[in-house]
Formats: sequence, structure tokens, C-alpha cells
Amino acid sequence: MPAFQGKVSLVTGAGSGIGRGMALKLAAEGAAVVCTDINEQGAQATAARAEELGAKAAAQALDTADEEAVREALEKTVRDLGRLDVLMNNAGVSAKGWELTTDVNLSGVFYGLKHAASMMAAQGGGAIVSTASVAGLVSLVRAMPVHDDLEAVERMSAYVASKHGVVGLTKQFAIAFGPAKVRVNAVCPGYIETPMTAPLRETDAGRDFLVSLTPMGRLGQPEEVAEVAAFLASDAASFVTGVAMPVDGGYYAR
Repeated sequence: MPAFQGKVSLVTGAGSGIGRGMALKLAAEGAAVVCTDINEQGAQATAARAEELGAKAAAQALDTADEEAVREALEKTVRDLGRLDVLMNNAGVSAKGWELTTDVNLSGVFYGLKHAASMMAAQGGGAIVSTASVAGLVSLVRAMPVHDDLEAVERMSAYVASKHGVVGLTKQFAIAFGPAKVRVNAVCPGYIETPMTAPLRETDAGRDFLVSLTPMGRLGQPEEVAEVAAFLASDAASFVTGVAMPVDGGYYAR
């Protein structure tokens, strides 16, 4: 039997990259999938592909920095589909300014955890997987020093701080909601071939630098992160909670 047969899921940031991979993995494994993204067209394209895989799917625009919008999207899922078994708390932005980065990457994840965990507890359990980053476990490095570029320092610091925060939230919610049978974990991707990393991969030198940071000698694919996220959300990981799992080709082990 498919791992998520009969289950209901919601994926944030499902319009592209890792979020799209997560939504399609869940769909392929039997879940109904609500695909949300600030880019509604991207969410609709993912939902259409999920339906081609035989899944029940829906799409809606969602800005995860808006707490009420997050709460309403989760509540609508329960109203329309009866329950919420899995939240892929994935939406995020690359290294931007402090406020935008923390609003989406940290506060947005918190809103998903806060509202979904409570809903899942009320129904008897569920699983949440948030997308952190290897930048939530260690610091980032650049090919060139950035100490004399305060704007670059701010962008990188905001990203690292937000992703470290996701790891901390994962552990805290795992402890808080463990007794209610809600498991909370995170994936920590390294450098993955997604639209987010596209600017870093525009030149051969940029791509070669990213590859040089990865002991496996290549960049990752969204589907590889989705596979790990799906495992953490599945019954196969029924005794796993509070984990921040690197999916990074060895980056964190360096």
C-alpha cells in the first residue's frame, strides 16, 4: 500500500523546487495534496501534475508571512478534506534583507507549526516536516570574503539566523506536541538545483564553488530532499521526532 494512502497533506512553497518535489512525492504515495505558494500559477501547475499522478489535488495562493492566511489555509484544508495528516512547512526565500528573510523563513514556519500542530493534536496526531537548511546547522561560506560588504553580511546572517531558528522550533514543537502524537521534524538541504540556487549557478565558477563544498562532488536534486521529507512524515518514522536531518551530500560532515 502506498505510504500516504488516504492521508491529507498541505505543502507550502509547492510551486517550484523542493516544495514541488514534496507535493509530487506525497501525491505519488497516495496523499491528497493542497499545493500552496505565493506564486499561485506555480501552485496550480504542481497540483495539475499531482492529479496526473492520480492524486486529489488543489492549489491556492499563500503568503506564509501572513499568519491569518496560514491559519485559514490549514483550516480550509480540514473543512474541505476532513483532516490534515501532513504539513510540509517548506516555503522560504533566499538570503534577502533581514525583515523579509526572517518574516518568511522563520515566522512563516512558526505560523505553520503553531496552527497545524494544534489541529493535528485535536484529531489525534499528524506529522510536520519543516525545511531548514545546512545553514541551520553551520554557517555559510562565500568564495570571496564579505566582511567589507555589509549588505552581503546582513543577507547571509539573516538566512543563517532564520534557518537556525527553524531547527530550534522543530525541537521545541516536537517536545511540546509529542504527547499528542504530533511528530515534528526538519530537513536541512545543502546546495540543491532549484530556482533559489540558480543565481549561484549562473557561471561555471559559481557552480564549481558550490560543488567544491559538497563531499559527494555534485549538487542535490529536489526529489532527493522530498524522499527524506516523505520518510520523516511517514509511519516508517513513527518513533522519530525533533530531528533536523541533513540532506546535503556531506556538507555538514566536513
